[in-house]
Amino acid sequence: MVIVMRENATDQQINDVAEKLHEYGLDVHKVVGTQRTILGAIGDVGNVDHRAFKIMDGVFEVHRISEPYKLAGRIFHADDTVIQVDNAVFGGNQVTVIAGPCSIESAEQLLTIAKAVKNAGAKVLRGGAFKPRTSPYAFQGLGVEGLKILKDVSKECNIPTISEVMRESQLDIVAEYVDILQIGARNMQNFPLLSEIGKTRKPVLLKRGMSARIEELLMAAEYIMAGGNYQVILCERGIRTFENYTRNTLDISAIPVVKKLSHLPIVADPSHGTGLRNKVAPMARAAVAAGADGLLIEVHHDPDHALSDGPQSLLPSQFSRLMEEVRMIAWAIGRKID
Repeated sequence: MVIVMRENATDQQINDVAEKLHEYGLDVHKVVGTQRTILGAIGDVGNVDHRAFKIMDGVFEVHRISEPYKLAGRIFHADDTVIQVDNAVFGGNQVTVIAGPCSIESAEQLLTIAKAVKNAGAKVLRGGAFKPRTSPYAFQGLGVEGLKILKDVSKECNIPTISEVMRESQLDIVAEYVDILQIGARNMQNFPLLSEIGKTRKPVLLKRGMSARIEELLMAAEYIMAGGNYQVILCERGIRTFENYTRNTLDISAIPVVKKLSHLPIVADPSHGTGLRNKVAPMARAAVAAGADGLLIEVHHDPDHALSDGPQSLLPSQFSRLMEEVRMIAWAIGRKID
């Protein structure tokens, strides 16, 4: 249930409505807009007398929300959410690019790539320290040592960072070293992990699961937001279909669908979406044209010897060229890439 307060509603009137919602055992999430304050009631509203709220002082209107995702939906929050991490902005008219290697392999490797992607226009450096791999015998990442390398390179290059959290026990240590927490596709419905991340106040990039419907992605975001963390960036990274030419099927249509249903920013990951280096740039261009708020691109200076995801990693020169291409597309649709 959403209660929209009048433009001239007083703090006392807003507090009175919130207190009455609490009496029904509901959690209250307040959004203060430029003109109105909106109170979102989360919980079992089956026994709530909506008419009692309509006649309260300061109330403009009361809405029932039929969608299961309350906080992530546009009824509760009509305006686009804009999330800023240092100089990186997700949402609004900005298109922000995250780039870097799949896995952190060494300080020298990460520094080389970080300098290249920042010079080309990337605003956030990615790098995996704990790697979820299909094979238990594949490289699993450097762990905490990788996070320390990521932090050092971040300081030297003055660029914010993102890295994946795989389990609850890793949350505190990853949050200590990075600026944005990433939830991978395999953990999209790891609800205990999502709930714990909801208690943090760090921005979160939430990847769509390999077989997840769009509603399930939004419900996963709802788990995080219900804990009080509203800084959620969604990510379309490809879904599993019957087609096996590419690693996954990048669902470009999910971008405008999400933009209509949710106020949260959404980025695209054409690297995992295709798994093929020569398909990354075309799908990145398509994602920006479709309205994506950003891109997540894997870049490696020596992909033939990368310890993970070499076949889908762009060379720095290819990434630089792609940045020029997506800048032109962003400009053509009234957006920008700094």
